[in-house]
Amino acid sequence: MDFKPGDIEIFSVESNAVVKLPRVIKTDEEWKFQLTPEQFTVTREGGTECAFTGQFHKSKGEGLYRCVCCGTGLFRAKDKFESGTGWPSFFQPVHKLNLRELADRSHGMVRVEIRCARCDAHMGHVFPDGPKPTGMRYCINSAALKFEPDPAGTKK
Repeated sequence: MDFKPGDIEIFSVESNAVVKLPRVIKTDEEWKFQLTPEQFTVTREGGTECAFTGQFHKSKGEGLYRCVCCGTGLFRAKDKFESGTGWPSFFQPVHKLNLRELADRSHGMVRVEIRCARCDAHMGHVFPDGPKPTGMRYCINSAALKFEPDPAGTKK
C-alpha cells in the first residue's frame, strides 16, 4: 500500500514496529488552544525555556517521553543522563524516524535542531558531546515533552 499524501513512517513504541501515520498539521489557533503559552512558544515558534527551570531536567522516573503536541514517543527515560546543562538530555531517541534534524545557524553558531517528525514541533538540539554508547547529547526542552510513567517501573 502506498503512502497517502501526508502519511509518514514513525516507530510505534506500542507495537514495537514502524507504522504509517498521518502527519499532524494544525493552525496556530488550534495549537494555542491545545498548548500552554510556554509550550506554544517552544514547540511552534522554536523558543527555548530557561536552563534549570523545566520540569524534566532532574526527573528520574522510568517511562517514556512523548511529544507534547502529537504524542509521538521520542525518548526513553533509561536513555536520559545528567548533562549539567539544565535541560533534559538523552543519548539516543526511541528511533531516528521519530525525529527530524535541521541545520540551525541562529545566534551566531551552527547547531543541529531536533523536531518531531510527525508534527514538526521544535524539541531542542543535538550535539556530538554525549556519553557512550552513542556520543550524542539530545538537549530537549521540558516544555516540548510529556512524560508517561511506566506503571510497572521497568525499563522498556
